[in-house]
Amino acid sequence: MRWLLLTIGLFSGVLRAQTENLAAAPLEPISSPYLLKLTGGLILIVALILLLAWLVKKFNLNQQSHSGLIKIIAGLSIGTRDRIVLLQIGEEQILVGLTPGRIEKLHTLAKPLEASGEQVVSGSFASKINRLMGDRETS
Repeated sequence: MRWLLLTIGLFSGVLRAQTENLAAAPLEPISSPYLLKLTGGLILIVALILLLAWLVKKFNLNQQSHSGLIKIIAGLSIGTRDRIVLLQIGEEQILVGLTPGRIEKLHTLAKPLEASGEQVVSGSFASKINRLMGDRETS
């Protein structure tokens, strides 16, 4: 938040000076200086998005478990916002009920279940989305 305020503070003087210059001599929409400013602005926005994505990846701001200690074996939607999920923690499997405001342990399995390769939910966010989109197209 401080970086955003600092950035706005630094660029406010530059923006004010540019608006005064624009009032003096308006640019035509098809002129080269206008197209250069437009292209430069778009490149700046794309670079900012890429920088933010790199920072999220660098500082591990996404809350995924990369160690593989906790795995989601299977999940079942039982309502619009309610799910039942089978978690594996080490050698132990736990059945958990998920609601928007609560997570509740339903059962601990005495004998772990074997999951087929398609049931195991792991991998990157992109692979999960691709799998979900593939399921939607087939049904």
